[in-house]
Amino acid sequence: MKKIVTIIGARPQLIKTALLSRELQKYFQEVIVHTGQHYDLNMSDIFYQDLNLPEVDYNLEVGSASQGKQTAMMMERIEEVLLEEKPDMVLVYGDTNSTMAGALVATKLHIPVGHVESGMRSFNRRMPEEINRVVTDHVSDLLFCSTKSVVENLKEEGIKQNVHFVGDVMFDLQESVVAQGKVNSILEKLDLKPQEYILATIHRQENTDIKENLVNILEAFGQSEEIIIWPIHPRTKKCLEDYKLIDMINKIDNLEIIDPISYTENIELEKNAKLILTDSGGVQKEAYVAKVPCITLREETEWTETVESGWNQLAGADTQKIVRLIRNYPEPKDYPKFLGDGDAYLKITKIIQDFLKV
Repeated sequence: MKKIVTIIGARPQLIKTALLSRELQKYFQEVIVHTGQHYDLNMSDIFYQDLNLPEVDYNLEVGSASQGKQTAMMMERIEEVLLEEKPDMVLVYGDTNSTMAGALVATKLHIPVGHVESGMRSFNRRMPEEINRVVTDHVSDLLFCSTKSVVENLKEEGIKQNVHFVGDVMFDLQESVVAQGKVNSILEKLDLKPQEYILATIHRQENTDIKENLVNILEAFGQSEEIIIWPIHPRTKKCLEDYKLIDMINKIDNLEIIDPISYTENIELEKNAKLILTDSGGVQKEAYVAKVPCITLREETEWTETVESGWNQLAGADTQKIVRLIRNYPEPKDYPKFLGDGDAYLKITKIIQDFLKV
């Protein structure tokens, strides 16, 4: 049986493996490597329990470090695993340091690389994620695209071979969870009623690493006068403490900060929110699938279709713009279905089978 090494390390990647890993394991021996990039218990283990994910074979325990140091440590430890396991392919997801580290090491060892969620571009090279995406795409052998527009992005960069529009694996999972009708008690736990709160998520470096941006966003939260639920990312929490913004937060009576939550709890909060505020690419997409208006706390987005259709508005960290959109969100124009048919995980598996002649 041919072998695939899957490399993950961050919350969205854990979620993206949920359906695809189960399908791959019908035809391949899959070895799952967790780099430890999200090393906080609530940011990792909670998703394994919630989504019944396969056990990890290697935990590299890299943890938090500077961009260069973290990536180097990952590469060193991933190389040891690949030399030991000798896989027929390495599969990476998304745009994290784990993604790029895995792709670079595999390429240098002449192991084919498959990249799930290829072609995403913000066209902002100041974002570490943008560099990770570009580098990974240019060394990958199979490129799996979530939307048709990102296929064009790859063509513009001269990447035309083995590029496949398959749809989005996170869309697959969200549709699956909704179809199963799983009911979660998160609203009851938080004493919330549908359409009477806003959900917020913040974790991108362009916000967390700039104190002024966090202050502007917090000011917008306070001025909104809406109930805001904020599951806080460990890095964001540390930045708030380092910047001494806890007193400011305590004065925002309408803001409730909660610990990280499970995937199904997150979906439940998203679909019942009146509005979502986020700097996460995955949450922008989840908001769109749930048909909940989204305000993105960035100056650009990879998910351009959500903006073009009016379901997503870019506000950056501009306090007044955020507040204006919260109070008067323009009605979305239409609702194109651009994320595939809910079977991306099946298509990806079949393409890998064909590529490896299984």
